[in-house]
Amino acid sequence: MLYYLFKFLDTHYNFPGAGLFNFISFRAAAAVLLSLVISMLYGGNLIALLRRKQIGETIRELGLAGENAKKGTPTMGGLIILGSILIPTLLFARLENVYIILMLIATVWLGLIGFADDYIKVFKKDKKGLAGTFKIIGQVGLGIIVGTTLYFNKNVVTKEEIPQGEVYKYDSEKISKITDDNLKVHYMVTEKAPTTTIPFLKSHEIDYSVVLCAINKDWCKYAWLIFIPVVIFIITAVSNGANLTDGIDGLATGTSAIIGVTLLVFAYVSGNIIFADYLDIMYIPNVGELVIFIAAFVGACIGFLWYNAYPAEVFMGDTGSLALGGIIATLAIIVRKELLIPVMCGIFLMENLSVVMQVSYFKYTKKKFGEGKRIFLMSPLHHHYQKLGMNESKIVSRFWIVGILLAILTVVTLKIR
Repeated sequence: MLYYLFKFLDTHYNFPGAGLFNFISFRAAAAVLLSLVISMLYGGNLIALLRRKQIGETIRELGLAGENAKKGTPTMGGLIILGSILIPTLLFARLENVYIILMLIATVWLGLIGFADDYIKVFKKDKKGLAGTFKIIGQVGLGIIVGTTLYFNKNVVTKEEIPQGEVYKYDSEKISKITDDNLKVHYMVTEKAPTTTIPFLKSHEIDYSVVLCAINKDWCKYAWLIFIPVVIFIITAVSNGANLTDGIDGLATGTSAIIGVTLLVFAYVSGNIIFADYLDIMYIPNVGELVIFIAAFVGACIGFLWYNAYPAEVFMGDTGSLALGGIIATLAIIVRKELLIPVMCGIFLMENLSVVMQVSYFKYTKKKFGEGKRIFLMSPLHHHYQKLGMNESKIVSRFWIVGILLAILTVVTLKIR
């Protein structure tokens, strides 16, 4: 909203300093600072309110060291994260941007699902919370919204630079002339196909319709039958991965902040014609505006750590964890880096796999030998290390270090092919 105000002031009154709001970098800096202020300053007030209302966490008896000390710790702190993301985005981003609209929907959508789960646990005293079926329906619903928008919306396109002298080989209606900051003219051809990036390969772009086109060229137009289910799967998997990771103080929050910084880099270079040209990556018009949203996201996570770091004064609950995972998944899909999720979100993946492996192996051994056996002392993976007697803060620190290494590996894929 402030973007439009200062744009008006700059255009009609030449207001001093108003032109700064034209720059994504300035608005991103303002967004991250405001999100930090909201989460750190007003987060304390919300925690006090949660304590007064006796909105505390109900701890399951897992036999873990220190779990009794966490009983009664305020939960639903994800409201702090959601507020710290939404308010700066509404103030500093261009709200007509299709990607910003999509991220606002994703944030609120999964935030409400998580809130419903926490509400049932806290106020209805039902430890199971919202039935898993309803969670899945909600995640699938968001996947359909995101997938449909990215596939069919006319404002969602990518552009490929045309080599000099080859302009007239393309449909003239799809040609656009773009001038960068150095006044260099770029002729771009608009692509509407649902394309993604393959990491580590030189010819690193692939169309989702490639399988259908190989079978029958007339089927190319039905690529959405592949694209939308893939989007649904990614959002569901990453959202649940973040939810599983939120088991010890600061783990999910810090990991999400690291992933957020990685996505910020991808959004900035993909939305900047100069960097996209230099790095030889897909140029996605208007996606640079997501830098403001991601900056608020990172600031919200770091600000929440002020209260969520060990020993936690508040838990985010499903209100926060489901939203964090859904946000990360949606961002990765928008910037066409969904194939990098296993690396970028490696911590979430390990947590998810540890549960799948534990349950599968237990069922298999019980069926074959009559007695179930376990791979880990407890799943998700962070509980395994707790059972080994490792301190929570050390587990979190080491997971963060692994997350940083994975983030670096993800970013270098921009050049290593």
